Amino acid sequence: MDQPTRPQINKKIIITLIFATVLVLTAGAILDIWLNQEMKKAARQQFNEQQKIIAHNIKDSINDKINFLKKEILLVGKKIPAGPFDPETVKTNIQENLFRVAERGVRSIEITDITTMKAYSYTPHGYWYEKKGPLDKSFDDFVNSVKSSGKNEIWISRAKKEPSGIILTMGRYRSGPSPETIVFKINMSWFLGPLLNNVRSGKTGYAWIIDDKGTFIFHPEPGFIGENAFTARKEKDPTLSYRKIDFIQKEKMLKGLQGTGSYTTAWHRGITGKIEKLIAYCPVDISTTPQQKWSMAVVAPVSEIEKYINRINLWRFSFQAMIIGIILLAGLGILILELRWSRALEYKINDRTKDLKKSEEKYRSLVESAEDFIFTIDAEYKFQSMNSFTANFFGGSPDDFIGKEIKKVLTMEAAEKQLKMLGLVYKYKRSVRDDLQLKVDDHQIIWINANFMPIRDDNGKVNSVLCIARDITEAKNLERQLINTEKLAAIGTLAAGVAHEINNPLGVILGFCDLLIRKKEKGSQEFEDLKTIERQGFHCKQIVENLLRFARHGDETSTYSDVNQCLEAVTSIVAHTMELNDIELTMNISRDIPPVSGNSRELQQVFLNLINNAIAAMKDGGSLAIRTAFDRSKKKAIIQFKDSGIGIKDEDLDHLFEPFFTTKPEGEGTGLGLSVSYGIVSKYGGTINCVSTPGNSSDKPHGTVFTVKLPIQKKEA
Repeated sequence: MDQPTRPQINKKIIITLIFATVLVLTAGAILDIWLNQEMKKAARQQFNEQQKIIAHNIKDSINDKINFLKKEILLVGKKIPAGPFDPETVKTNIQENLFRVAERGVRSIEITDITTMKAYSYTPHGYWYEKKGPLDKSFDDFVNSVKSSGKNEIWISRAKKEPSGIILTMGRYRSGPSPETIVFKINMSWFLGPLLNNVRSGKTGYAWIIDDKGTFIFHPEPGFIGENAFTARKEKDPTLSYRKIDFIQKEKMLKGLQGTGSYTTAWHRGITGKIEKLIAYCPVDISTTPQQKWSMAVVAPVSEIEKYINRINLWRFSFQAMIIGIILLAGLGILILELRWSRALEYKINDRTKDLKKSEEKYRSLVESAEDFIFTIDAEYKFQSMNSFTANFFGGSPDDFIGKEIKKVLTMEAAEKQLKMLGLVYKYKRSVRDDLQLKVDDHQIIWINANFMPIRDDNGKVNSVLCIARDITEAKNLERQLINTEKLAAIGTLAAGVAHEINNPLGVILGFCDLLIRKKEKGSQEFEDLKTIERQGFHCKQIVENLLRFARHGDETSTYSDVNQCLEAVTSIVAHTMELNDIELTMNISRDIPPVSGNSRELQQVFLNLINNAIAAMKDGGSLAIRTAFDRSKKKAIIQFKDSGIGIKDEDLDHLFEPFFTTKPEGEGTGLGLSVSYGIVSKYGGTINCVSTPGNSSDKPHGTVFTVKLPIQKKEA
């Protein structure tokens, strides 16, 4: 590898850059004076916008509290029963409301019975009343004002200054045979204090409110509350001019406008003297009956903002001077250290080159020793590289195939499939995996699992594809063997199913044959003929039972059947058999069961299997109870078979529905009856389960209960 030459530094360029930097910083310092003024303007405007947001948030909170009190005063009216007003009857309900609204500033709830002219005032400590005079004009005006608000409308008075503070009255008129007025007395200090006392704009900024007459409703200075905003400031310091704030209050705030500005005052949180403040204001809608607006203001001293700006300017000037010094020192340092850095870079490049060669050799060794197909293909579908294992498979060396198109190396079928996969990699820029066939010779074909992965350049473009494939022929052969095994199992299943289907009608034939034998005299020709039929039937039955049977159900369309009719058909067939075995049959049939999902023939087969199993479990006689019911909540029919037989052992219950599993002696059962029944019931969306108590259990009666649940027919929409 050629050694890289170290680039030479052009000292004139570095000196020019340093001089230009100093010149730019000097020009920046000159322009900074102008920028400082613009920054102060922008900071004031931004700060005022933030104050406006605070004002709007407070306004929304005030409106929320007003709306809450309106709902509560309507609720109080609903709790007062019609007829003459009884203060004791509603005392508890009023106290409950009072406890809720007291947190919003309501000091008392007053209810005036217009008929008796008695006013009842409820406080958290009880209530008292006073008699209104018949010529009490102020009270008549109040009632008329409340009446004028209309049904379910709330009348709100103007704030009044009283010895206890600023009071706001909220009233509602309740008409009827015994009309009343319902009034909330709101203490503005309680109402506004929680919202405004902790308001801070900046460090010391605060909020105040005036009504539409210019009277302070709230102010941090207690002496201002209840006073006229135009005169209160002048009384504080008559020497200052309040022209700006007077203009803002008169032309903006009292007219219900919102905006920002600044003004000069003589007071700020105990500090006196000439103080310039920033102000943001917005209207507060208190009521529509009568129309009443307040104005919310948030203010803060300008000195707080400019203090931070001046501090920032000082730090900026210091930083600029420091940068100039650092640049000059850095220029000299670069000239000194550049030679050292370039030499160190040369050594590092040499070391990295050696490491890269070692890594490349290790990679080549790993790829070459791998017994996998590893190769790369470019965008023209030509081989770029190939390991020895792949080349040996194709009958040559890697150099024999580099640059050749893939379709000239592989068979046409294999090449077309690989070209399709390569196209997907280039199109979607993602890996693709699939199984492919490769022809070794005329008599041998192998399977490979190929993974095609995109190789991207520095810009993320896919310019080649890496393929790593592995021979999976043995796995494919095993898979084929498994499929053949499954086919053989399916054939066995088919044979067993046919045998099982023959067994049930054969049992019916033998049953009726037995009935006919009983009607004929022994020794007669008919008797001997029937005995011959019986012997041949038992012979067929023995042949059928020797077949390994397991039912396999097709995808046939579900039909609907009457479970009671299916049971009656089956029990009529086995009635004689049960009588011969001394088995008492009890049936408890519910007649309100709708049709269920299931083919009647297959359901009869399920029921017959379960009854035959019960008969086999009661060789010395017993009882079989069959019950049907309808579960309306789950919309399922329930069919239950309960016998008093020998029962089933606990260890056998888990295997009960497995194919070829049986508890019967050899030659008496194939172990497919319950498997077939389980398959039929499951096919129609039903369930079948078993609970059994073996005969050796002494603490409770022995026997087995099979429960079948089948879904009922769905009603058409």
